[in-house]
Amino acid sequence: QVQLVESGGGLVQPGGSLRLSCKASGIIFSRYTMGWYRQAPGKQRELVATVTSGGTTNYADSVKGRFTISRDGAKNTVSLQMNSLKPEDTAVYYCNADRQIFTYWGQGTQVTVSS
Repeated sequence: QVQLVESGGGLVQPGGSLRLSCKASGIIFSRYTMGWYRQAPGKQRELVATVTSGGTTNYADSVKGRFTISRDGAKNTVSLQMNSLKPEDTAVYYCNADRQIFTYWGQGTQVTVSS
């Protein structure tokens, strides 16, 4: 049974930082591209960042220079360090594991950026 369990969301003031983590189980972690996506109210889910099994990263233009994605193969985890947060970063953030024909999602964690 595949499980992706996110943690680390919460309420933060503009300009603040949060770190999201996702623990994967039930998959061969090294074979999957791991990613973070987000969905704000009334909007479609969008890509935030991905990291391949080889460590290649990709970021949405809106988060480049502020967010950093990383993976730890020994712990089967993927993290998203979010700095300089803006109100427009408010969304539910979802962890994703993708291997082309196989893709899995976590349950999501809420991030709210507000003063």
